[in-house]
Amino acid sequence: MIVAAGVEVKISRLESIVEQIGEAVLATTETIERLAERVDTLSTQVEEQGKQVQQQGYQILALCDAVQTLAETQDDSLQRLTQLTHTLDRLTRLIEEPDD
Repeated sequence: MIVAAGVEVKISRLESIVEQIGEAVLATTETIERLAERVDTLSTQVEEQGKQVQQQGYQILALCDAVQTLAETQDDSLQRLTQLTHTLDRLTRLIEEPDD
């Protein structure tokens, strides 16, 4: 009887240990699943941010092209304005010269 009671106590302890291990495994599995969901969410956010950065890069390139075009147009306008100023200077001199 005493031996049977001792075996029964050991079996009860083993069952308790196995139950605790099972609960720990379940808790760990749930934690890993939550972490996986968070990683998926972060991954999606990073991907979206990457797309936004890429789009901003394209916008910056377009803006640089626009600024370059504006600078070239400004330079062309300045050259034409300089030519016009020279022409007006010559006309002014011609008008101001006394007639012989």
